[in-house]
Amino acid sequence: MTTSRKRFTAPQRLLHWLMAICILSMLFIGVGMVSTVTSKYLTLVQIHKPLGIAILVLALIRLSLRFVFHAPVLPADMPRPMRLAAELSQYVLYALMIGMPLIGWGMLSAASYPVVLFGSVHLPSILPVSPSLHTLLWHAHYYLAFAFFATILMHVAAILFHKLIRNDGVFEAMAPVLTHDESEI
Repeated sequence: MTTSRKRFTAPQRLLHWLMAICILSMLFIGVGMVSTVTSKYLTLVQIHKPLGIAILVLALIRLSLRFVFHAPVLPADMPRPMRLAAELSQYVLYALMIGMPLIGWGMLSAASYPVVLFGSVHLPSILPVSPSLHTLLWHAHYYLAFAFFATILMHVAAILFHKLIRNDGVFEAMAPVLTHDESEI
């Protein structure tokens, strides 16, 4: 559902940019984790777990705000295939923002590894201990991270297309600040 607003609400924009920073950090931390066997590995794991849970919580809040405030209307002259791509990409992004942390949590649960948020605060296991399930979820988490990265690259390419080629206001809908020739609606 969309509204006649031209911009996302301030909380929606804030969450978008906060999550962009968290998700990009998470992807690079993940790459660092799988490419090192040094003592830095444990430090990266200690950051990766709570950051994943933070992303999950923020994604659920963001999805709730999306249901309440909806999205701004897309430009009227946007071709139907572009509209479909925009809508489908949002489903894919939300599925990955929610699914990746859940798969990671399930993977750790299946291996009987704790999900430590901070200090002695641990999350409960969400799956039974199972080496085969752990392996399956590890592979899913690993390969979906590449899909997530590719989806983010497509998202950035699309927004650059909207800003630099079409100049149709789609970028401004989520821009963190207004430019000099815009007004808040």
